[in-house]
Parts: sequence; C-alpha cells; structure tokens
Amino acid sequence: MATDNTCKRKQPLGFLGEALAALLVLLLVALVGPATASPLDTAMDRVFTVRSADAEDRFLGSAFLWTDGTVAVTNAHVVGEAEEVRLVDRNGVEATALVIARDPVRDVAVISLPPEFAGIGMGLELALDAPQLGDEIFALGAPLGIEFTLTEGRISATARQVDIAVPLLMLQHDAAVNPGSSGGPLVDIDGRLLGMNSQIADGSRMFVGIAYAIAAADLDLIVTGLIDETLPPLPSLGLTARPVDRQVAEALGIDAMGLLVDGVEAGGLAEAAGLQGGDVILGMDGTALAAAGDLAFALDRASRVGETVFNVLRAGQTVDLALALDQEAEPEGLKLRQVSGSMPEMVKSYRLAALGLVLDDTGVVTGVTESSPALLSGLALGDRILTINGEAVDLATYEVTGAALILVEAPGGATRHITLDPWGDTDGVRPVGGANVLDPDVVVF
Repeated sequence: MATDNTCKRKQPLGFLGEALAALLVLLLVALVGPATASPLDTAMDRVFTVRSADAEDRFLGSAFLWTDGTVAVTNAHVVGEAEEVRLVDRNGVEATALVIARDPVRDVAVISLPPEFAGIGMGLELALDAPQLGDEIFALGAPLGIEFTLTEGRISATARQVDIAVPLLMLQHDAAVNPGSSGGPLVDIDGRLLGMNSQIADGSRMFVGIAYAIAAADLDLIVTGLIDETLPPLPSLGLTARPVDRQVAEALGIDAMGLLVDGVEAGGLAEAAGLQGGDVILGMDGTALAAAGDLAFALDRASRVGETVFNVLRAGQTVDLALALDQEAEPEGLKLRQVSGSMPEMVKSYRLAALGLVLDDTGVVTGVTESSPALLSGLALGDRILTINGEAVDLATYEVTGAALILVEAPGGATRHITLDPWGDTDGVRPVGGANVLDPDVVVF
C-alpha cells in the first residue's frame, strides 16, 4: 500500500516560506524606514476637547495647540466666563487648565497649557500663504461631541464679514462642522493651520453647507495681542443704526451708502461724540463707509490710535464729530455693574414667557427671545414641549422654580431632553445676527 507523503513534503516548504516572508518584511523596513503618521494625523494629535472643570463635566467644544506649544486656543464662546476648563487630548491625557485671556467680540480665548501636556511638542504650523478659492481644507474637532473627527471640504469664499459689528473677514468653507466643532483648527493637506472654526451659517444650529473660520493671519494677531496684553478692546459705541439701502436713500434723497443712526445710548461713546438719531454716518476719519461693515474696521483702527472723527450728514449738512477713545477701558463683556443700596432679591420662579419663549396652543415654540435662558438652553423655533420634569403640564401657567428637564420634539419628530435653568450658567448655543445677505442668520456653535 502506497504511503501519502504529500503533507510531510509541504511542511518544510511552509516554514521556509514564512521565514522568507519575515526576511522580506525586515528588508522593506530597512529600505523604506518605519511607518510615519500623516500630516493630518499629526495635526489631530494637537487637538483637544474642552470640558467644564466642575462636577457637571459638560462638553464645551474643541481647542488646539498654538504654534509655540505653550498655550491652547479656542473660541471665547466655548469657554464662556469660566476661569478654568478641562482639556483632553487624543491619547486620553486630561488636565485642568487656566483660561488666561479672552476677547468676546472677536471670539478668541487663550488657555495656558498645564504640565501634563509638556511632552506634546510644538503646536500647529501656520500656513505661509492664505488659502485660495476652491482649495481643499480639513476641519478637525468634536462635532456633536464626537471627539477627534476630521471632515473635508473646499474654501467657498476667502473674505466674508459675517457680523457687521465685528472687524473680521472670515474664511467660508463647506467642510461639515456642527456644535462642538467650535475652537477646532482648519488645516490644509499638510496639516498647516489655515484658521479656527467658529460659526455655522443658518438659524438651524446644524451644518447646512456653509461654515466660517477665523483666518490664521487674524488669529495670529489676536492671540499674540491677548498674550502680550497689547490688543485694544473694540470700542462699544452705544449706537443702533441701519445700512442706508436704496429704499432708505430714496426716502432721504441721498446716495445709498453709510449708516442711518436709529438711536444712541445715554452715557455711551456715540452720545459723547454728539451723534443723534437721524444722523447718517458717511465715513470715519475721511474714509467713506462703502459698506455697513466698514464701521467695525474703522473702529478697530481708531482703537489703536485712541481717537476718531465721524463724518456725518445731519439735516442736509455735513459735520465732523470727534471722539476720544479711552484705551484703558475694559473690553466689552468684562465690565462689572455697580450695585448701590440694598442687594436685589433673587427671583424664585419664572413663567416660560419670562424666560424668552413664545408658544402656541399646542406647545410649539413660535418665538425665542435673543440671549434669553430659553435660547441658551437650546430651545429652537418649531420645537414642541412634551413634558417638564417628566410630566405634562399647563405651559401657560407653569412656574419654573429650579432647573427644569424638558422633553421636546423637533419638527422632524426626533425627541431630546434639554435643561432649562434660569439661575445656572448660560454657556449654550447663542445665535448672532448680521450675516451677509445670503446668510441672514449666523449661529455660533
């Protein structure tokens, strides 16, 4: 009977094959070198998630390591008024860090880097050239709290003034960003910093194809100025005005340019300069306001020299109104109100209407007041309130006496819980108006 030696013959060849394969791998490693991380992967190693440094451990947004590796940078609306936050890196290292500077108007905050991150290395390298229309870009951050996420897109506009009251021309792009992406870096294919993601277009609070980032060149000036304490605060004029559009210009019999003053705040800088309701601001320091947003840039320049002159049309006559700016004034948003006499008594309960909500008979939100507790808690137009603290209640008479857990139904049918606390922190989503014509509402995410 014949003996089958096939298996015995193949075994030595199998061992030999494995040895040759291992030798080939070693040879390739020697020739090519060890695998290295891609530039985008390296850039992600410089990204942090930001959480509250308290027992609530709330997710706040994103941040990234600045170029010199000594501080982290994020949006001012991410940290709010917190003095400390908790940073977590991609490797799970976490530490409490101090917020050392913030500019609420330009929406930038600087966070000192605690010793736990000493070995992280240098921060993101600034791109040498500004991005061009159509350039490929990548947004890094934590959209919707999903940590260390990368999305890809293109630059769709290179200089968009999103808020006419803020002197920034932002990068507009279509990389998907959502609440939680704030403070994350926008980088190129080589992982170099192009900007910081800061806002989403449209009032839905979710990404709809247009996002905005503070350009790296502006960011460099702001961060350096905040660290060196050389960045002057943008003056708050105490002024309400509207652009002189064609309709307004026709009614007044003037050219369609400048700003029509609606009113001035008592004791404000506008009143000190002599501005009045009905004035038309044509320019500043002899430079015409070709667009409404030019006023913010003129004020930014004036803040650095300490004075300015408004070129105003009043009752058909042009007049110049001088204004001296106090360069020692505290930045807007950091001033403390002086309370005289007895301390006010804390309100112990609120109706929903007093918290900024307008509801129809079915509990659907038909209006939300700007900067109200309802808005900052996350309630939006079209949401329907189902229960409060687990119970169906009479929404017209319900009194909020503490932090209320509200179950809401979005227009699409999805439900979610939010916490409405009139006495708590207000670090929620806050829409800001003043976008370009195609984007009537811009939401800070």
